Amino acid sequence: MDVFFYILEGKGVVEIGDEQQEVSKDMLIESPAKIPHSLLNPGNGIFRVLVVKVPRQTESTRLL
Repeated sequence: MDVFFYILEGKGVVEIGDEQQEVSKDMLIESPAKIPHSLLNPGNGIFRVLVVKVPRQTESTRLL
């Protein structure tokens, strides 16, 4: 299942596979399925993240 992280508040570090990046408010990060990921707060401040899990689409999209 693919995952998206939207940083709501603060600063932190996102690790996806072997890559590591500092992230901050209003950034959107994509983490593909089957690749290990982690979120780290190396500081003392608040690091708030919205996590959205997106299953792979199995049917075509329909407009209702």
